[in-house]
Amino acid sequence: MSAAAGSALKDQARLEPLPFTELAGWVADDHAAAFQAFLRSCRAFDAKAATLRPAQAPQEDLLAVCREALKTPRLGKAEARRFFETLFQPVSVAPLSGNGFLTGYYEPEFQGSRTPDAIYRVPLLDRPGDLVTIPQGETLPGLDGGLQAARRTKDGYEPYPDRAAIEEGALGQLAKPIVYLREPGEAFIIHVQGSARIRLNDGSVMRVAYAGRNGRPYTSIGRLLVQQGEMDLETMTLAKLMGWLKGNPEPAKALMRQNQSYIFFREASELAPEDGPIGGAGTPLVPGRSLAVDRSLWAYGLPVWLDGQLPLTLDKTEPLQRLMIAQDTGSAIVGPARGDFFFGSGEEAGRRAGLLRHAVRFVVLQPKPRS
Repeated sequence: MSAAAGSALKDQARLEPLPFTELAGWVADDHAAAFQAFLRSCRAFDAKAATLRPAQAPQEDLLAVCREALKTPRLGKAEARRFFETLFQPVSVAPLSGNGFLTGYYEPEFQGSRTPDAIYRVPLLDRPGDLVTIPQGETLPGLDGGLQAARRTKDGYEPYPDRAAIEEGALGQLAKPIVYLREPGEAFIIHVQGSARIRLNDGSVMRVAYAGRNGRPYTSIGRLLVQQGEMDLETMTLAKLMGWLKGNPEPAKALMRQNQSYIFFREASELAPEDGPIGGAGTPLVPGRSLAVDRSLWAYGLPVWLDGQLPLTLDKTEPLQRLMIAQDTGSAIVGPARGDFFFGSGEEAGRRAGLLRHAVRFVVLQPKPRS
């Protein structure tokens, strides 16, 4: 990682090397599954593939480990465990502000249409031609340093319109729909998740992937509903949230507009049906193995050991002791021990993802220096 990222990490967390023997459940995990997910990142590094949302650049030590992984792409569970134990050093990441925190996300699946009608009237928009994404850690003249995108004009750059302005038509002819959905809440959930499967009237499935954002700050509408007393955090689920949005259209519209962030999409026709959605690293995600991390602090491809609980229902959990791979990021994923667990696609994945808001032990596997 860069010197600035390393300094930021030390300012926000205690970094403590520890042996693999102190990782409860380490031996029982399926390291072969984690290794296959790791290989996806390694193949992307080897191909010098472009990332969708740039993170910290992978250091030479990580690239060297990847070169070793690519020599032996098929390892059994025991061999894969030895691979990680030989080439990585676990480092506990304990935030100075409290515990690590884990949420979940998924690839939604909704009905849709390529053309609007009385039922399908809510668009997902293509990336506009005047949108300029500001690289991580950089700024543009005359703009607030917190903005992550800008609008290119004949006179220079200006802040990109927020969600409310875009929905009111601020983009004009630049706002080109790629597909239409039934409910504003469905489109909003896709904005939050960053991808979706859209079932069209002819029976085909259209995949949509993240293509950019307006760079405005993200605000959780679930948190706002809790603050307003509409729901309580302990019993909130994705289904309840979706139901509230559908049942309260005018308050829901105002609520969703409090989240200024707006996401643009593209049709991801290159994805096979069995592929996960495209993550920030530019590779298809792996259910149960891909993790979204703070891209300002971590490089994609790093293995991350999680130790905590996965909810099965509102009042029942199962142990989570699993090796994940950093392959994605998100506007709400901020902090050294903040993660987002990718559950997969469809309704059941969404149900599980909506339950996960739990403390977690966050251990990054740092590649050992090359001798």
